Amino acid sequence: MKWLVVLSALVAFSECLHRMPLIKGKTARQTLQEQGKWEEFRKQHPYNPMAKFIQSGTESMTNDADLSYYGVVSIGTPPQSFSVIFDTGSSNLWIPSVYCSSQACQNHKKFNPQQSSTFKWGNQQLSIQYGTGSMTGYLASDVVEVGGISVANQVFGISQTEAAFMASMAADGILGLAFQSIASDNVVPVFYNMVKQGLVSQPMFSVYLSGNSEQGSEVVFGGTDSSHYTGQITWIPLSSATYWQISMDSVTINGQTVACSGGCQAIIDTGTSLIVGPTSDINNMNSWVGASTNEYGEATVNCQNIQGMPDVTFTLNGHAFTVPASAYVSQSSYGCMTGFGQGGSQQLWILGDVFIREYYAVFDTQAQYIGLAKSV
Repeated sequence: MKWLVVLSALVAFSECLHRMPLIKGKTARQTLQEQGKWEEFRKQHPYNPMAKFIQSGTESMTNDADLSYYGVVSIGTPPQSFSVIFDTGSSNLWIPSVYCSSQACQNHKKFNPQQSSTFKWGNQQLSIQYGTGSMTGYLASDVVEVGGISVANQVFGISQTEAAFMASMAADGILGLAFQSIASDNVVPVFYNMVKQGLVSQPMFSVYLSGNSEQGSEVVFGGTDSSHYTGQITWIPLSSATYWQISMDSVTINGQTVACSGGCQAIIDTGTSLIVGPTSDINNMNSWVGASTNEYGEATVNCQNIQGMPDVTFTLNGHAFTVPASAYVSQSSYGCMTGFGQGGSQQLWILGDVFIREYYAVFDTQAQYIGLAKSV
């Protein structure tokens, strides 16, 4: 009888989880390489991964050509669907609109306010800065449906102009999952409203990113899914509840400290594809794993050498998280590259999708902790 009670409680709890499937699609880099436009693109739009972490009063975003995970949300009554990047490194939701004439809006879905009976205009403009340009538009509110959850009166941005590089993005827009303290115009983020409106059973969400398969990745709102990880979840307190920022003690290879000597800060960011750090530290890491760096700061390796390359260990708040070469090297028909990118600051690293694919990440907004467990 006791087991029956436990089982029914578990079933009830599992029903409180809301799953947002993520598609692992083609990256902008892959599309542009196929079109023979990649070299021209990266000269025009240099990769600046720290752009969105510079606090300037306006929300910023990076022109990351290697982002590949996105999910479909709907806005309005009746619903209009959009693919968005679920980004723990920013806090606003925005999508293209029918009022946008930029090239980037022409090949993406555009929201039409006149077709939604629940749409309301706001009275503020929105500006989001990029490493190479900006997105401008207006704030408005409507019903937003995410993973089966309908959030009422969600304030979001609808674009009027978009930076040129966004034409190459697979996703239509961005859904930010960081804290309200960094939201442009102090907009209440989508997940805050899920919690406030009693739509999730716990004030946490978790992210599972699959390695190679297109299917299987997801954001789980309201808790965790134990089928996505093995062992225990290690809980790490946030050092700053702005981004999902934690303390990193060191980066080691074969027991030797190769980066973040004496400690640094790191942001767990689903909206950055790579692991990003200061140029000198990243060059040292790439040198240790046998990679050579090109003029764009990308580190290439011989694909035949992957099995013999060393693990890299990131020690976070006293806990070691090891990433093997099979996880930090990406292979394509154009060769093999490490997932360690230049452009971080001495104070701030970004642990992006390369890291999150290895470690299931749990984001607890109330307790202000990040949980990490080995992904299955």
